Amino acid sequence: MSDTMQPVSITPRSTVVADERDPLSADEARRAIRAAEVALLDERRQLTADELDVLSRVPDDSVPSLAALAHDVRLAWCGPEVEVEGILSVKTGGCPEDCHFCSQSASFETPVKATPFLDTDEVLAAARETAALGASEFCIVLAVKGPDEKTLNRILDLVPIIREDTGLNLAVSAGILTDDQARRLAEGGVHRYNHNLETAESYFHRVVTTHTHAERVETCELVRKYGMELCCGVLLGMGESVEQRLELIGQLRALEPSEVPVNFLNPRPGTPLADAPVVGALEAIRWIALFRLGLPSVILRYAGGREITLRELQVMGMTSGINALIVGNYLTTLGRSPDEDLQMLADLKMPIGVLGKVI
Repeated sequence: MSDTMQPVSITPRSTVVADERDPLSADEARRAIRAAEVALLDERRQLTADELDVLSRVPDDSVPSLAALAHDVRLAWCGPEVEVEGILSVKTGGCPEDCHFCSQSASFETPVKATPFLDTDEVLAAARETAALGASEFCIVLAVKGPDEKTLNRILDLVPIIREDTGLNLAVSAGILTDDQARRLAEGGVHRYNHNLETAESYFHRVVTTHTHAERVETCELVRKYGMELCCGVLLGMGESVEQRLELIGQLRALEPSEVPVNFLNPRPGTPLADAPVVGALEAIRWIALFRLGLPSVILRYAGGREITLRELQVMGMTSGINALIVGNYLTTLGRSPDEDLQMLADLKMPIGVLGKVI
């Protein structure tokens, strides 16, 4: 994986998502945040779409207050534990899909080239390194539209080997599934299956043209049908509007995922989004908080792009609703060292634990 991994590009360009609506006044923001606190902590109910819309209009000065509420909601609905996960690209590059953010797509001229499925020993070594960090979850990721029979069998062979050797729960991300494939993965011991919506249905066609939003939803529904936990992430910063981010929260609610990784676009050379500006740090905090407030019971995971988006504010993200993180490297970009993340959790006195059900 190291020979295809591209260094994190640090760039001063940043932006906030276009929002032509009038922001709330300071007094209005205080009242809206207080009303959300009553709803989520006292009444123990989800916010309505209208309530989330109002919260999305709090002024920048009120974002720390919004984040503080999101942290309280995380503690009340999920507890203090933070889940640590490692991921490994076991089949990198050459993907036939044209996701405009992805350097693994064969449609674009990027530095990432196709490589074959890693050997079992290589995968097991990475899983052991992940377990040594105190992680409870290990996710193997494949750059494919969906698994063919040979690939599916390789995955099913790996699952018991890794579980028995490391004790880790296994997650898989291998694209679009058929009913039979979802059943076999569940029966084979896969704990979670990752299949991201990435963006709202109304914006999806601007980002991907080789498959539909409906196909992604169908796979997510199959994952839940067969009893695997659904990991369904988002990627913010691709040009979507505030309204579309709120739409995305509603669509995630309908799917009822166990986990929602929050990714921020890290523009990759050679992709159609290579020149997109990076999400601003305060905007990132705002949307971490809003995803927590809109999805109070999910595992909300720090994922790709946080290093260039939040920079020194990554600690603040952990107190804005996050209760899980990927440690180490991502699929084709470098993360910061696991020791830095583990020290951050220690400094915050956040215990590492297992979230969700354990199969």
